[in-house]
Amino acid sequence: MSGLVPVAQNLRSIPKLFPDAREASIKPTLNSWFGSGQVKRGGSTKLIDFLILNWALISIAATLVLLVVVPALILRKYVRIALHIVKDTIPALSMVPRDFVRLEGDIVEFRAFDGLRLNGMFLYGDARRRPRGMIIFAHEFKSDMYSASRYCQGLLAAGYDVFSFDFRNHGASTCEEHFHPLQWCTDRELDDILGAIAFVEDWLERQQRPSEIGLFGVSRGGTACLLAAWHNPTIKAIVTDGAFSSDKVIEYFMKRWASVFAKIRFVYENHPPTFWRFLRWLLFRECHRKLGIRIPSARKALMHMEPRPILLIHGEEDSYIPVDQSRILYAAASDPRYMWIVPGAKHNQSAIVAPQEYAQRTALFFDRYLTDSTPSSAPQAISAPNSPSVVTAESQTEERPQRDFPTRHRVK
Repeated sequence: MSGLVPVAQNLRSIPKLFPDAREASIKPTLNSWFGSGQVKRGGSTKLIDFLILNWALISIAATLVLLVVVPALILRKYVRIALHIVKDTIPALSMVPRDFVRLEGDIVEFRAFDGLRLNGMFLYGDARRRPRGMIIFAHEFKSDMYSASRYCQGLLAAGYDVFSFDFRNHGASTCEEHFHPLQWCTDRELDDILGAIAFVEDWLERQQRPSEIGLFGVSRGGTACLLAAWHNPTIKAIVTDGAFSSDKVIEYFMKRWASVFAKIRFVYENHPPTFWRFLRWLLFRECHRKLGIRIPSARKALMHMEPRPILLIHGEEDSYIPVDQSRILYAAASDPRYMWIVPGAKHNQSAIVAPQEYAQRTALFFDRYLTDSTPSSAPQAISAPNSPSVVTAESQTEERPQRDFPTRHRVK
């Protein structure tokens, strides 16, 4: 019984210490039972006082944490994952198989727009024909200028000259220090192809030939062609095979891989489109900060480009760059625009799956829009609206808004 005396004394002292009955009902702690005889106002008690007096401010702060800090942490995680995708994703058949006879041409050197030395070569068309025009060929990622032998046989046979070149850090061109080439077309590849166009324009002038230049690019090279045509309005016609707009493809990959890395299925399946656009913007800023590159949008370039004839080729079975990516480019382009979906072809394989039709379509397209010399007896391969694998400008009936087309741009 003697052990209960201090406890009773402590209980009698509570009203004197806490005259406010409401506070007295909250503030007793274990210290009042095991203290030295009186209740002491410790740090925990002061904290409780602060929480009671500032509950509104604390609620606002907690709400801000939920609305700002938590999403910021989620975005940071997504950006980190997406940056790895940008840096490490290797496309299928990124190195062109040697399934063609390598053609040798006249090797030359020229400068990219930023002054870097690049290598190129001229391949001359059938000598029995009159030169019909100049095609600049842009190879795919991890390939070189000799892959023109794989895609341009039909053009050479039709009498077109082809200028092919190595992008920087590829083939015999100079390797830029601290630059790691990616499968996405960056400002570096844009400088390379613009340098090639300037070099060819000067060469044609010295040869006293008309400046009739068309662009032909495969995969990343096709994207570079679309961007270059926006910068240089003298380009008369463009053919691409497996081209894409980097911003939309990266967004596609981010959505695709979110299901692997995100832990809450409901969250990644219900992000609004604005979230993915904002995430893409953050990713591109991070690419510029960490990798020192800018990734321009071919889709935006097409939307603002002075109208030029465009033929988009894409393999129907392309599992790396889905055919929908070419449809996005087609929707952004102005007439005359054409799209040929090659049945059974995978990424960069259309020329192998349908070699004769590939050669015929590309040659007839440039005949019509580069030299304006389509033979009347030639089959109209590029204007077949009844073919399920072809979408042509003539088959589209929707009205397109009028646009203002500036003469020269810098894609950002």
